[in-house]
Amino acid sequence: MTAWRHGISGKFRTVIFVLPLILVALVLVVFLPPDGGERASWAQFIGRFHPLAVHFPIAFLLLVPILELLGFNESYRYLRRSAGFVLGFATLGATVAAILGWFLARNGGHSGPLLAQHMWGGISLAAVCWLCWLLRTSSGERGPDLVYVVALATGVALVTWTGYRGGQLTSGENHLTEHMPVGLRHVLGISDTNLARVSRADANTFYGARVQPIFEARCVSCHGPSKRRANLRLDSYAALMRGGKDGPVLQAGNIQNSDLVRRITLPPGHDDFMPKESQRPLSSDQVKLIELWIGAGASTTLAVNAIKDAPTGSSPSTGAAEVEFDEIDSATVTRLRAAEAAAVAQLQRQFPNILDYESRGSADLRLNASILGPRFGDADLAAFTRLAEHITVADFSRTSITDRSAAVIGSMRRLRVLRLMHTGITDATVGRLGGLDQLESLSVFDTQITSAALPTIEKLPKLAHCYAGQTGITAGTPVPKALEGKLIF
Repeated sequence: MTAWRHGISGKFRTVIFVLPLILVALVLVVFLPPDGGERASWAQFIGRFHPLAVHFPIAFLLLVPILELLGFNESYRYLRRSAGFVLGFATLGATVAAILGWFLARNGGHSGPLLAQHMWGGISLAAVCWLCWLLRTSSGERGPDLVYVVALATGVALVTWTGYRGGQLTSGENHLTEHMPVGLRHVLGISDTNLARVSRADANTFYGARVQPIFEARCVSCHGPSKRRANLRLDSYAALMRGGKDGPVLQAGNIQNSDLVRRITLPPGHDDFMPKESQRPLSSDQVKLIELWIGAGASTTLAVNAIKDAPTGSSPSTGAAEVEFDEIDSATVTRLRAAEAAAVAQLQRQFPNILDYESRGSADLRLNASILGPRFGDADLAAFTRLAEHITVADFSRTSITDRSAAVIGSMRRLRVLRLMHTGITDATVGRLGGLDQLESLSVFDTQITSAALPTIEKLPKLAHCYAGQTGITAGTPVPKALEGKLIF
């Protein structure tokens, strides 16, 4: 081994030993591709450096052909000597950027073919940079040969293509053509790519005329067929109702418990606020249209003028359905909440922002411990035992709860929605859910449950959806007949 090492020059040794880093990036993309899941915060923190790091290989690689071309002039021949050095930095930069990009995509809730193309472009660019570096090192001061020229031209083309795909990910698929003059658009034969890829609904319905255009303009760039943040697509009604990795994003007729409404009405600085990526918030009229549509049943058949108080020129028609909200009798609400009011107030002080009433007129509670993430554990959940019978929606996603909390969760007998994704629970916890006869939606995505939990899940009488991706239950696992069509992977 020592003799072999001494037989390789220092320059070649540096080039060769960078190759394992490129192979590491390749292995990560092949065996652990982005799947729309969100994982450890430290991994997301590392991934956030990708947009910063990615500019270095672009600049270095584009500098190389300039150095090579200027080097043909006798006065600037000395510039060619630095081309190999610059290629080395381009290779290291492209490799580091590819690995950081994997961290960002794998752990930040991203997926879709557009992302896959961008990632493979980055890996290919790192490999081509390495090949150019190897060829340039071997050529020394000789003029560039044909293979090196072709490889370098390929690298420049890859930089352009991969950068374009990255721009589409961050700014929308039509970011280069969105503001293109109409005349030039017609000359180049470019159409509106957003409209071309959306499954159009009936323009005579409220959804097709009023709601879908909002999704097209503001949401599809991140939640469409090419880019699916959190595995959520909003380019068709079917995809909208199917939801994403965390389950359904809306409940027909129930504005308060629709996660879509919660996210678009949060303060813009909140981690869960949508739309993300520095896009402007939806207007108050857009939010109102979505709320009214959900409150009226979130149907695709509701007539375009059926909702009386819809903003921006919806004209009411005779006999049309109107959305009306019951007046709140504050005395009645106070009486309903009186028995547990002190306990609720105490827990709200102890755990700010995670416990609230389902609506202004309800005594039922919604517990969203996912806001606290790993800081919320079994001991914390035990503090909510007294209120278990009043909790109807519980989200423990990404918390550190384990099977030790099974009894507390099992005592929440009025639960309609239970989210346990990305937690340490196993079949033991699912085994304690048999008494949840009101449960409609269950998510055990990315947990340790297996097919042994299916008999318990099967007996939940009102269950409509069970999100079981990345568990011991796979798409090929035999399931009881009662669960056919209910398991979502």
